[in-house]
Amino acid sequence: MLEHLINYLAFAAPVMVYMIMFLFPFIKNIYPPSPSDLIVIIGGTYVATGKIAFLPTLLLTSLSSEIGFVLLFYIGWRTEKNFLTSGRFKFISVKSVSSAERWFAKHGFKVILVNRFVIGIRAVAAFFAGINKMDIRKTIIYSSVSSLLWHLLLLSLGFTFAANIKVVDEVLSVYGKGVLAIILTTVLVLLIRRRIMLKRVESN
Repeated sequence: MLEHLINYLAFAAPVMVYMIMFLFPFIKNIYPPSPSDLIVIIGGTYVATGKIAFLPTLLLTSLSSEIGFVLLFYIGWRTEKNFLTSGRFKFISVKSVSSAERWFAKHGFKVILVNRFVIGIRAVAAFFAGINKMDIRKTIIYSSVSSLLWHLLLLSLGFTFAANIKVVDEVLSVYGKGVLAIILTTVLVLLIRRRIMLKRVESN
């Protein structure tokens, strides 16, 4: 499917390319495995050839991603905290939710600022920002800056490496896997640490 889409973009009218550039960053928030970042990079190659303009593409991709972020933020905002701590989810303890809330309260806006650059946490960052009822104005400002900087990077990659798009795709893939590995390792360490602490409490 991705190959067909790329082939379509190569011959599509500029207005259709702009529409696709607007659509995919939104999808990335809802469905993280989508190849949206690669599509934006390809958009950068079309900027290099003059098929589409840089500024409209940057604004469209950034706005689309921000709309997706705000949607998930709204869903989190409308979700009651006690829904997570009601005991309906056996794999989510009340203590873990409270710990997550304290962590997000302490680093919340920093997480929002870098969320686009940490593949895999975009939806989580938006949702927990909403759950914690973080300041709407500041949240939108930080997430907008994050979106703008991320898509500026992607378009610049496409513009710079227009003739080597496959190389960029491979690098982006390795980057994503690396970040995911770091996240999983961190979670594993925290779970092991928590398990050890619980055993110490039980032994006392």
